[in-house]
Amino acid sequence: MKLMTADITRRLPPLYSQDDKDLDAHVIVKYFNPRGAGTWLITEGEEQEDGDWMLFGYCHFTEWEWGYLLLSELESIGFIERDLYTKPSRVADYL
Repeated sequence: MKLMTADITRRLPPLYSQDDKDLDAHVIVKYFNPRGAGTWLITEGEEQEDGDWMLFGYCHFTEWEWGYLLLSELESIGFIERDLYTKPSRVADYL
């Protein structure tokens, strides 16, 4: 499954653009681990010079926390999926 699409890149706001929104930040894409722990609610991102994407969002492994990650890190896991049914919503709507 392709984790980054042209539609996502068009809708993804730049890093730091939703800093003041906290849990009211808009989720653009949700990634998840269908085999266990790991959910990423991506709210912002920017393409890097090397073509990779720096992403920011609310993430969950053992607890929810804000964090940064590279798209290549998600892709390297190999079995991460993109939620095809993510609708425009706030982070708080997922909690």
